Amino acid sequence: MKKSINFFWFRRDLRLDDNVGFYEALKGNHPVLPIFIFDAEILEKLPEDDARVSFIYKTLQDMRTTLQEQHNSNIALFHGKPIDIFKDLVNKYDINTVYANHDYEPYAKERDEAIHSFLSENTIEFKTFKDQVIFEKDEIVKNDGNPYMVYTPYMKLWKATFRTLDLKSSPSETVLKHLIPTIDLPSLSLSDIGFKTSAQHIEPYTVTPVLIQEYEATRNFPAKDSTSRLGPHLRFGTVSVRKMVEKAIAEKNEIFWQELIWREFFMQILWHFPHTKDESFKPKYDRIEWRNNEDEFKAWCEGKTGYPLVDAGMRQLNETGFMHNRVRMLVGSFLCKHLLIDWRWGEAYFAEKLHDYDMASNVGNWQWVAGCGVDAAPYFRIFNPTTQIQKFDKDLNYIKKWVSDFQELTYPQPIVEHKFARERCLETYKAALN
Repeated sequence: MKKSINFFWFRRDLRLDDNVGFYEALKGNHPVLPIFIFDAEILEKLPEDDARVSFIYKTLQDMRTTLQEQHNSNIALFHGKPIDIFKDLVNKYDINTVYANHDYEPYAKERDEAIHSFLSENTIEFKTFKDQVIFEKDEIVKNDGNPYMVYTPYMKLWKATFRTLDLKSSPSETVLKHLIPTIDLPSLSLSDIGFKTSAQHIEPYTVTPVLIQEYEATRNFPAKDSTSRLGPHLRFGTVSVRKMVEKAIAEKNEIFWQELIWREFFMQILWHFPHTKDESFKPKYDRIEWRNNEDEFKAWCEGKTGYPLVDAGMRQLNETGFMHNRVRMLVGSFLCKHLLIDWRWGEAYFAEKLHDYDMASNVGNWQWVAGCGVDAAPYFRIFNPTTQIQKFDKDLNYIKKWVSDFQELTYPQPIVEHKFARERCLETYKAALN
């Protein structure tokens, strides 16, 4: 008779420490087999040298090495559609419970519902836990139970609620002895799943006391490059959000803390309003007659608009998979308002290129710059891409780094004149909204 075991399914929580679902699995009465599934539904849409896939693969290999060398254990790797993988696993193992952490994006919710239904039919429990956020779903809502659609009151209640919270750690790293000893587990190479190592790499994060203390003073200046680079690590769960919040509090930095809260604000918006992944939160904005000129979109993508700060941001993104947040706002506004190109085109391009792509934040921020989302910038707020240089890169250090040709004859003329584009945008938006 096969021995009954529990599974822990790693997803957006690629770490062995302070991992809630992993800890709960390891505290159970059965030995635990950790698994990771390279989801074919997701991977088939990505280029073969996608840096995020390389990062996930390397992270898993590092975790496997730690488990092999220190705990005589491992992580089983699979490639395919999750439901098909589980159908195979149910035949191979006597599974008591499958543990995982919550995932909130629309595709993930559908996937988990299908897995839950299948496991239930086979009398296997599926237990999931809150791990990648402090507050989720409808934990921070108005008195009437409706979600907040403006950030500031959400943030204030988030902080007030947090102060009453007994924030428990989940020291999964202390109970790894409950893992199944190393057996002949399936492994995969990058080429097995149709990928190759990316030339781009995801930077380690930097969250030092100095960075947190100086965050407010330095975060708007792209040449300083003083951001934490936490984005991909929060996205893939290689760092605990609880530990990051504790660091922000320890340094008494409200601004750094509030950036972490923005992330949860957009996540609860997407959870309450899943249609916003491809529809405007404010439906009347879907009446805007976007120009959607493909040549102009190509110039924007390639960083050839003739506006140096816009082009610097896009070239940085294309070369590194990262763009400074202040510049993200400018390039987004430029696409939607100067070129009148649908925010969904920009959102899809960022989804393809950004290492820290997270659907909730990406959709939320694109709808913000287009004016069509929750807590959005009013449509008549149109960034001037030239005066933004004076404010945020007056010595041109960022521009010189990424647009080396900006003072040469080969550099393109501005794709559109600012005053003309501004007036055209206002007229187009007014026509749609009135």
